[in-house]
Amino acid sequence: MQFTLNKTLRGGVILFATLFLFVFSITASAEPEPNGLKNLDFREVIKESKDKVFPTVVFIKCVRENLQGGKKVSQEVSGSGVIISATGEVLSNWHVVDKATEVRCLLLDGRAVSAKVLGTDKDTDLAVLQLNLPADIGPLPFARIGDSSKLKEGDFVMAMGAPWGMSRSVSIGIISCTSRYLPQNSEYTLWLQTDAAISPGNSGGPLVNTAGEVIGINTRGTMSGGDTGFAIPTDVINDVVAQIRKSGKVDWSWTGLQLQPLRDFNRNIYFNFTEGVMVAESDPESPARRAGIQAGDRIMRLNSQTMTALTEEELPAIRRQIGMLPKMTPAKIEFMRQGQLMSVDLVPREKGIVEGEELDFPRWDFTLKSINQFDNPDLHFNRAKGVFIYGIKYPGNAQTAGLLARDILVKIDGKEVTELDEVKALHQAALDDLANKNRVVLSILRNGLMRQTVLDYSRNYEKK
Repeated sequence: MQFTLNKTLRGGVILFATLFLFVFSITASAEPEPNGLKNLDFREVIKESKDKVFPTVVFIKCVRENLQGGKKVSQEVSGSGVIISATGEVLSNWHVVDKATEVRCLLLDGRAVSAKVLGTDKDTDLAVLQLNLPADIGPLPFARIGDSSKLKEGDFVMAMGAPWGMSRSVSIGIISCTSRYLPQNSEYTLWLQTDAAISPGNSGGPLVNTAGEVIGINTRGTMSGGDTGFAIPTDVINDVVAQIRKSGKVDWSWTGLQLQPLRDFNRNIYFNFTEGVMVAESDPESPARRAGIQAGDRIMRLNSQTMTALTEEELPAIRRQIGMLPKMTPAKIEFMRQGQLMSVDLVPREKGIVEGEELDFPRWDFTLKSINQFDNPDLHFNRAKGVFIYGIKYPGNAQTAGLLARDILVKIDGKEVTELDEVKALHQAALDDLANKNRVVLSILRNGLMRQTVLDYSRNYEKK
């Protein structure tokens, strides 16, 4: 009942807005005309902007490997993308093509072509693909990237893509918020919020303004609580695409600085300053910790450039600025500590991979993953270098032995293991000697406590 009422009200609002704009018209161009501003029918504005971008929308299907269930399985997933160059570059989301072994793209004219992943960035959830085009195909239509910083709440936008695997579609709405902070989704991104429908499968598709420009990449939506979707703005997109084109990845620098705004509403902490950004903490063994920066310091300038974050919405831009610092090159940090201005040289290092590798272990019936300080900070705290159980097969030998996902594997038959290759070698040796031995003693770390368990792999669940 609530769902029906909300949809009815929303439909009435959109209808009213459309009729209002149709009667009074809207300005489609900021250029003055002899008889005043150029006025167009709202429907014509939407049609023209849609026609500029819709031919560039790509339906993406991927075959990916999934190890979360305790064994390697292939699954088909779908998403969206948008062509951004005449040579067939496609912009999409990292989570659409993550771990893909095969990528196929459907163009508007019905042609299906394979694609190569040129580069991805998990931190911003962006990816760039290259369509494998025939030599005689000629230039492709491509979308123009606009300026998301010019958006205002209430501006009309269209979300394009392939929701629910249905090839392609377009939905219309407004910009609900131009600067939505979602700290659990990306430390570098300030999101565009829209009520244009963004459903599963729309990920990677373009968010388009009434000028027919891409001003965001659709990335997240909600399944309840109204039509609320989020798109990555072009200020982030431009930085990431440039780096992927250059080196196939984004070389983020890492300092270990944990920042806090001067007016921290969520933590109910307010600092009586109008300039700077607070240091909440620094990560252990990080460049910031080694430089002597402490919690409570107020950073004023980075390489002589002022830095201020009054609210949390200003943090992502500062983090991007820090993340783009040259690696292994001293950066001058000026900060206030107990009323005194101080400075230190901080040497950022390469952030490196932000997710560990995965590997399956048949007959033992589990999958393992390398511990990564950015992906698994809690496990990294207990063991800086190591591997943990990523998935348990049900039913299976690992399950029977009482192993659980996120157990840190420390030893196999008394031999310490810290890398996947070490476990792989011991696993292969165990399978080769299956006729003589079918048990191993595993030492695991669970919730900070060490324990041992016997893994009996005499039973082959694959034959069931």
